Amino acid sequence: MLISSVAGENKTARQRIWRALKASGAAALRDGVYLLPKSDNAAAVFAEQLEEVAAAGGAAHILTFDAEGEAQQREFVRLFDRGAEYTELFAKADALKVRMLKLDEGAARREVAALRRDIAAVVAIDFFPPSKVQQQVERAMTDTEAALNARFSPDEPHTAQGTIPRRDRTQYRNRIWATRQHLWIDRVASAWLIRRFVDPKAKFVWLKKAKDCPKAAVGFDFDGAEFTHIGARVTFEVLAASFGLDADRTITRLGALVHYLDIGGIPVPEAAGFAAIMAGTRAEQADDDKLLKGMSAVLDALYASYARPPTESE
Repeated sequence: MLISSVAGENKTARQRIWRALKASGAAALRDGVYLLPKSDNAAAVFAEQLEEVAAAGGAAHILTFDAEGEAQQREFVRLFDRGAEYTELFAKADALKVRMLKLDEGAARREVAALRRDIAAVVAIDFFPPSKVQQQVERAMTDTEAALNARFSPDEPHTAQGTIPRRDRTQYRNRIWATRQHLWIDRVASAWLIRRFVDPKAKFVWLKKAKDCPKAAVGFDFDGAEFTHIGARVTFEVLAASFGLDADRTITRLGALVHYLDIGGIPVPEAAGFAAIMAGTRAEQADDDKLLKGMSAVLDALYASYARPPTESE
């Protein structure tokens, strides 16, 4: 619990502190009294706001305590019910699926990315999941994204069945690789993975139609390609498993991000931000070679961030 007091005339500081606490998911018991479930993150949030209160000339205290019995515990948990937020998001996802029919691809992907950010923000402060309404929102969002891809990426590969054979990287050097043009999440991440970890001198062909793939090229992320969706894995994950890269926990973490953005599943905190960057880059860059170059820098940075051990403050 954070108990704080800031002079009424210091409205700017009071608003800044209130906005930060609201964003953190803190429940307001009354003016100046806020509650969060005990965690390292909650302690860090309250400690930061304690400093803000002090800087504004106010006074604050942080108290750690247990609920006095099951009844009070249920009442505290009720304060963090996100049902209303999820219901609103569900309605937005449903409405977007209809409105998307009138939008161009850039606008549609920006709206989907924005809604993903909104969902991620609520999930981040949903301290007592899972809930049925959260699962409903996720399903609605998955349906919306499926409708988006069906309209603007109709050649998305179907899932193949079977095992993933291990490949020898030395047999895939200095090759021509081919995938569908107008890169999106799985294709751009797969191309980055190929060039960085499999074939540094890879040359890419961007296909208008999958059937136009050159016989000498290694195809990926389309029906009939050498590397495509298998079972529950998207193309990025299949490539990683094929070349033994899935032993790298950082690659696996990136795979979870690509998987979530491509076909849904377990939410990833960075997903909405990455999708927004991808949508913006794609809207500004029609040339797939330049698009890959720009997004490779983003993926390099994300890989470095994932590989960095967390600090105590994190």
